[in-house]
Amino acid sequence: MSVVRGLRGATTADANTPEEIRSATREMLEALVEANEVNADDIAAAIFSCTPDLNADFPAVAARVDLGWTRVPMDCNTEMDVPSGQTRCIRVLILLNTDKRPDELTWIYLKEAASLRARDGKGA
Repeated sequence: MSVVRGLRGATTADANTPEEIRSATREMLEALVEANEVNADDIAAAIFSCTPDLNADFPAVAARVDLGWTRVPMDCNTEMDVPSGQTRCIRVLILLNTDKRPDELTWIYLKEAASLRARDGKGA
């Protein structure tokens, strides 16, 4: 029986440009899809956030244009500006219809966002 589970991912962009935001987002999403055998039809929604220093484009563009997620509801938000927080960070929370248990899902943290794994409770 399928249930909705949260699938997390984060990465950083090298610069605040549309190309860098799209490239970093695409890399993260492709890694999440591969690690978790995600089918776009099973995605209930994807919620993206970026730190305030990334505003040149929407990360959802990579999902729609590069991965073809044209029927997935998506939202893009600005993350809280915490003084000690990661900079140039793109995060995603994918709500996924799946038969997998939570411990069978692999969260992906790339580039400088790898340091966030301990904060999110998944260990280093």
